[in-house]
Amino acid sequence: MSAETAIETGTATAAASAVGSQPLDDVMLAMDVVDTLRRRERMVAKELDEVGREEDLKERLRKIYAAQGIEVPDHVIEQGVAALKEGRFTYQPPPSSLGTRLARIYIGRGAWGKWVGGIAGAGVLAGAVNYVAFVAPEAALPEQLAQTHAEVAALAKTDQARETLDRFFNAGRTALRNEDKKGARLALDQLEAARVSLEQEYTVRIANRPGERSGVWRIPDLNAEARNYYIMVEAVDPTGRVLRLPIQNEETRETETVDIWGLRVDEATFQAVARDKQDDGIIERDRFGYKARGELVPRYEIETTGGAITRW
Repeated sequence: MSAETAIETGTATAAASAVGSQPLDDVMLAMDVVDTLRRRERMVAKELDEVGREEDLKERLRKIYAAQGIEVPDHVIEQGVAALKEGRFTYQPPPSSLGTRLARIYIGRGAWGKWVGGIAGAGVLAGAVNYVAFVAPEAALPEQLAQTHAEVAALAKTDQARETLDRFFNAGRTALRNEDKKGARLALDQLEAARVSLEQEYTVRIANRPGERSGVWRIPDLNAEARNYYIMVEAVDPTGRVLRLPIQNEETRETETVDIWGLRVDEATFQAVARDKQDDGIIERDRFGYKARGELVPRYEIETTGGAITRW
């Protein structure tokens, strides 16, 4: 409803209340008087501000209507002037209260509703992401751990491999009982890494490419008079592709994924390989070991402690 319509409606209500059971023509005339007074606001304000000028104002109103050929009864004019003096047709905002504040908030819902909806939507999305990324996977950990262990154990061909898998699985179950989600995930990752290793087949070969070392020796930090000897090796699959494998460095205890690493041997083995290479630049006996499918570690054909380095 527009302001103009609201004023007119208020005018009609005020006029109808004032005339009571008067004929409809009188009501319409009263409304017209009020409308005329509203259009001549300056004149009315001036006349009503001066005491004793009310009768003059009424007379002027009579003349205005007479000029238009309309006869307006005195009581109708009096009702219109009285209504204007009482401020019936001036909008007065409602007093501030909880109700009015709530009403204004509701009216402005088009502006803040989008933000609230967006925030609520973001909250729902965040909850969904949290459930999918964290809650659901953690709830599935026990079943996933058991299933992965069963699948990987089926690939194992040796007792040593099966014992290693059982150790990972038991560590995972212990972590779950202690509500250690991180520990359970570590066990699951170890089982998955074991799966990859069990499916691999490769030959451990002494590195013998031009420009590459076939062996190095190191002086340990704790004994400057000792030497540790290493033969550099690589893993080659049946198609001749060199593989990258996770190898634990015995010096740093860190595991790195590399395509060449050093295996620790005694001095006699180290010198024998050195003589083989110095003879004609080629190492004839370059096979160091072999890892078959279903096994976790290679079977070495050259004596080694199994200790390794990844940097030199």
